Amino acid sequence: MLVRDTVRLHLTARIRGFIVANAHWLTVVQLPAYATDLNPQEGIWSLVKRDIGNLPAADLGQIARAVKCRLKQIQYRPDLVDSCLAGTGLPIGG
Repeated sequence: MLVRDTVRLHLTARIRGFIVANAHWLTVVQLPAYATDLNPQEGIWSLVKRDIGNLPAADLGQIARAVKCRLKQIQYRPDLVDSCLAGTGLPIGG
């Protein structure tokens, strides 16, 4: 199953060709143009922004380091990742 949104990368001729060539086994689900409630990444970014939203950063590098650090912390918290997936309400698993 391929779940895609309207990001330009997902609409390229190469991706469209892949979908056509694999239509015999591939199911494509097209998300609406703006469906943050269906995108588990939004939950992850929400966690990151909540923690670094008031960071008094001196430069862009400091912000990038803070984001990477928070993403690394989340990576080792499967309960947080699972909650972001569950928050979409989409079925999980096979």
